[in-house]
Amino acid sequence: MLNRVTNLTMSANAQRTLQTQQSRLSELQEKATTLNKISRPSDDPAATAKALETRSLLAANAQYGRNIDDGNTWLTAADSALEQATNVMHRIKDLTVLAGNGSLNQSGKDAIAVELESLNKDLVSIANSKHLGRNIFAGNSDNPEAFSGAIPPAYNGAGLSPVERRFSATQTVRVDADGQKVFGSGPGSVFASVKSIADSLRGGTAPSESQLGNVGTWFTSIVDGRAEIGTRQAQLERAGNVNTELEATLDAQRTGIEKADLGSVIMELKLQETNYQVALAATARVLQPTLMDFLR
Repeated sequence: MLNRVTNLTMSANAQRTLQTQQSRLSELQEKATTLNKISRPSDDPAATAKALETRSLLAANAQYGRNIDDGNTWLTAADSALEQATNVMHRIKDLTVLAGNGSLNQSGKDAIAVELESLNKDLVSIANSKHLGRNIFAGNSDNPEAFSGAIPPAYNGAGLSPVERRFSATQTVRVDADGQKVFGSGPGSVFASVKSIADSLRGGTAPSESQLGNVGTWFTSIVDGRAEIGTRQAQLERAGNVNTELEATLDAQRTGIEKADLGSVIMELKLQETNYQVALAATARVLQPTLMDFLR
């Protein structure tokens, strides 16, 4: 059985064709305006999945960048504190050597003892340095001070976990300093060594060889602590460079997935406009009803 192609059928087919052409034209006009390849997930599910994955990597990389910046501020604060401690220890060493002068009278020894005691207090204050309200030398301790009590003070961060910052998916770096390793604690600390020298001078006794050796040992400990901080700063600097490069790479990758080339979109848009105009003209010629068309 043959189906009769009526004017209504031809009109419906022409309308569907025009609607398809117009819908495509509208999509291209939107793409030319926003330059987005993907306006909705259904446009390209595979590309949408890649875009979401890339955005997730970008967000993680941005967080690592913030961690690196925060870690640098911690390490800078620790380095500054240890620089001050190094300067204090320089003066303590000089005074200890001076106190070993056999011709020094008691008033001179007392004067040196007073300065050593003052420097020792400065050293305790430096060891209790804080960054953003947290102790630099006591790990994750919530104690108000890293070292507390009468001189020589006790260390309050023993056994606690260090302060760390993650700068990649697999790497972390310690951003505080081990106060017990650098300064010691209680009787076995730099503070006790300096106090023993001051006490000896007040008693009229010059510093012994062991006391001089202890001062040298603790000076080396503080310098080594600062060197370790410098090593971590260099590590974070390298991580920051890698982070910046990775951010640029991921952003370029995201742009390639999500953004369209303006020249290509405009060319495609012009071609689609031409196709639409041609479809309109062809439809107008085909669907020209006459009296005979209605009499059939």
